[in-house]
Amino acid sequence: MPCCCVPHCVRRGGHLIPKDSSVREKWIIAIKRIDPVNKQKLWTPGPGAVVCRAHFTQQDYHISPATGNLMRLNKDAVPSVFDFKKARPCRRRLTKYYKEPSTPKSVTKDPPVTGTVFLHVHDIQREETVESVVPITVTPNNTEKSYESSNSAIPEQYIAHSNTQPTLNPLQMYHSNDEAMKYYTSFDNYSHFKFFFNTLGPSAYELNYSCWTLNPEEHLFLALMKLRQAKEDFELSIMFGISKQTAGRIFKTWLNFLYYQLKDLEVWPSCETVKQTMPLDFKKKFPTTRVILDATEIPIQKPTDLLAQSATFSSYKNRNTLKTIIGCSPSGLVSYVSDTYGGRATDRQIMERSELLSNPDMLHPGDSIMADRGIMVQDLFATKGVFVNTPHLMKSRSQLDPKEVIQDRRVASKRVHIERIIGLAKTFKILKKELDISRIPDTHKIIFVCFMICNFRNSIVDQYA
Repeated sequence: MPCCCVPHCVRRGGHLIPKDSSVREKWIIAIKRIDPVNKQKLWTPGPGAVVCRAHFTQQDYHISPATGNLMRLNKDAVPSVFDFKKARPCRRRLTKYYKEPSTPKSVTKDPPVTGTVFLHVHDIQREETVESVVPITVTPNNTEKSYESSNSAIPEQYIAHSNTQPTLNPLQMYHSNDEAMKYYTSFDNYSHFKFFFNTLGPSAYELNYSCWTLNPEEHLFLALMKLRQAKEDFELSIMFGISKQTAGRIFKTWLNFLYYQLKDLEVWPSCETVKQTMPLDFKKKFPTTRVILDATEIPIQKPTDLLAQSATFSSYKNRNTLKTIIGCSPSGLVSYVSDTYGGRATDRQIMERSELLSNPDMLHPGDSIMADRGIMVQDLFATKGVFVNTPHLMKSRSQLDPKEVIQDRRVASKRVHIERIIGLAKTFKILKKELDISRIPDTHKIIFVCFMICNFRNSIVDQYA
């Protein structure tokens, strides 16, 4: 991506200088750049010279429905936003003997097309500073001829791209579109998104990284787009007008920030809170239930290491996965997310290492757990006085007793809540798309953040369920 040709501007990318001779001449005069070889004339732009969008105003753009409502540059627009006094020299032009140039004088406005153009010249590439009045004679014939010869070398793809550069990032474009906000972030509207951002606290403005083109709200929007729609860093870089590496760093930083901020929240409810928020029918049939458990698996790319292949291969999914156990309260609050293990690990092995067993403050005697029949851990919790409510097994019988069938149906009708929670979390497509090997160290953080964000949405469990 080429650097902006405006003196002292260090931004990259932008609009190619137009081919039209009259507009092209206005651009060259407005830029105030002197030819590095011949100081007596203005600089002649090459075929790839660009002016970044920071030098244009909002009035220089219009919305074109033909290109998907993207902002397009007006054909007669001329760059007019310059800040030469506070500008920094371009890094690639720094030399060993460089000195800070003096403040350039203002350019005379509305120069004539023919005749003599006077402007104050400012040298930015040499050690010395030149401030003199230089006459430049412009004739229509010579100008048109020289512009035609220089424009003939401009590739067509660059000319088409110069007028399709967006001026607004996705958050600025969609903050008033509730449907788009829910599609990209899972939040109902911008106010809902803003509420979630405010819960992260003022530390969101103090993260130890820099991206001056976007503010913290836009950084969060980028991270949520990555989680929600599983977009690649390259696509995000195009949408937000940044580099691919910057998009990757923003997502990595905000993933860690969201993980540690949300982990500090006390999501495990007390016994009194569970009873107060428990749905009426649930309280009638299973009043002692503290948590509903189920396992979920996330697909990953096949590792190259044989031991890693063996540890992550799931016989249930018949592919390489990572497994974790999710728990929710009877009211639908995600209250527990276990550590992440390879797909080969059984549910019992994960439960043996879970905090539900090691932390005595989470479950008390008389409490009960509701789980699938695959989580057979009754013996592990029996010593704590905690009952595990699972469907009955056949145990070499031809059929279950009528009472057991009725009980299993009641358990299944309530245990479905955790399956609905997992389905809601997997609307974040990053949990359904095959994760790259490089993302495996961050898989637990991704899973945790996606499930915790579900707690900021309306509960999917009805109060009479």
